[in-house]
Amino acid sequence: MNFDSFSFDRRLVSGINSCGYTTPTPIQVRAIPEVLKGKDVMGLAQTGTGKTAAFALPILQRLLESKVPTQGPVRALVLAPTRELALQIHENFISLGKQTGIRSAAVFGGVGANPQIKAANKATVIVACPGRLIDLLNQGVLKLDKVDVLVLDEADRMLDMGFMPDIKKILSRLPVNRQNLLFSATMPHDIRDLAGKILVNPATVQVANTAPAARVVHEFYPVQSGLKAPLLETLLDVTKYESVLIFTRTKHRAKNLARKLSFRGHESTFLQGNMSQNQRQRALDGFKDGTFKVMVATDIAARGIDCDRITHVINFDVPDTAETYTHRIGRTGRAGRAGVALSLVTREDERLMREIEKIVGKSIDRRKVAEFDYDQPCKSQPGLERRGRGPAGPKRSYGSDKRRTSGDSRGRSGKSSGRSSGKFAGKASGKPSGRVKR
Repeated sequence: MNFDSFSFDRRLVSGINSCGYTTPTPIQVRAIPEVLKGKDVMGLAQTGTGKTAAFALPILQRLLESKVPTQGPVRALVLAPTRELALQIHENFISLGKQTGIRSAAVFGGVGANPQIKAANKATVIVACPGRLIDLLNQGVLKLDKVDVLVLDEADRMLDMGFMPDIKKILSRLPVNRQNLLFSATMPHDIRDLAGKILVNPATVQVANTAPAARVVHEFYPVQSGLKAPLLETLLDVTKYESVLIFTRTKHRAKNLARKLSFRGHESTFLQGNMSQNQRQRALDGFKDGTFKVMVATDIAARGIDCDRITHVINFDVPDTAETYTHRIGRTGRAGRAGVALSLVTREDERLMREIEKIVGKSIDRRKVAEFDYDQPCKSQPGLERRGRGPAGPKRSYGSDKRRTSGDSRGRSGKSSGRSSGKFAGKASGKPSGRVKR
C-alpha cells in the first residue's frame, strides 16, 4: 500500500513526496480513512509510529475540501503536552501543507506571546500547549469558536503533567459540534474516562502499543547504585555510537550528569523542565545535527525528541514502569535502523526487570564491562545531586548564564577527546577512549 490509496489532493501529495514518505505506517493506514470520514478517533500508538501524519494529513485534506480561508479563523486545534512536541507537530503541518497555503501557528510558553498572537490570528491550524493557550483565551486575544476538529496528542502525558483542568477550560471554549481525535501511548483509567467524555462513537485504532521494536537489542548492566556514574562513563568510552539518549529520573540529575559527561570529554547536552525555550531549542538542534553526541533527559522533557540518528538509549535510572521503558527505547531502532537499549540496574530494580522481560518476550542478557572495576569503593557522585555546581570550579548560577544553556563541548567524536570546551567544560581528565566493543 502507498499514499496514492488515500486520493489526497495533489498539493498534499507534493508535501508527502517532499517529506520522503513512501509507504504509510500501520497507524496511518488505520487512522487516516477514519479521520477522512469525519469520525471521532481513539488512537493508541507509542512514539515513533508516525501518528502525527496520521492526523495531520487527513485534517489538511478536509480543510482543502471545505475550501476554508487559508488565513484564519482557527479551524483545527491540536493540544500537546510539551513545547518540543508542539513545535514538531507544527513543523509537520508546515512541511506537509507547504503547497496548500494553509497556515499553522505554534502556541507555547517560555517565549514572548506577541509574535504567537499575531501568528495564531492568521492561522487555520493551531498547535498549542494548554497553559499558554489558556492565557491567550483569558486575554481575549484568540478565539476558538470556529474550530471543526480537536486533537489531543499524547493525552496520557498531558494528564500526568496536570493539564486536565486546563483541557476542561479549553473544551468549554470550543463548538459542541466538532470532530475529536485522541492519541495516547497508554490507556489508563483516566484516559478511558476522558475519552468517554470527549469522543462520540469513536473508531479505535491500536498499533504495536506494548512490544518494543524488534530491531532493538536489550542489555542489562547490574551495578551498585553508587557506581552508576563511573560505569556509564566507561560504557560510553568502549561503545561505538552515533547518538545516545540517556534517561534519568530527575531534572537536576539530568543537568548535572550531562555536565559531568561533558567534563569527561563526551559532547553532551541535557533537556529538563527549568530551561528557557531558547535553551531547550539550542540543545535539541545541537543533538539533532550531531554537535552533541549525548543527550541526557527526563521522561517528560524527552517528549517531542524526534531524531532518527539515535543508536543507543541508556537508562541511567530504570523507569518506574515497563510501559515507560517501552516509550523510552522507542527513540532508537527507528526508520529501519537497528538500536541498542542499555539499562544500569540495581538490586532494587529486580521486580521491574522481570516485567520488562515479559513485554520484550525473552530473557535479557546481564552483562559486565571488562574495563570497569566493580570492586572500587562506592563514592558520592559530585555533580549528580548538588545544584548550581559543576564537576569542577566555583559555584555558579547555571540557569542565569545563557551562554551555558545547552552543553557546548566541542570534542572530535562521541568518545573522550582529552579536552573539552564550552558551557559544561572544565579541565577534562584526558583519559583514553577505551576499546570499542560494538
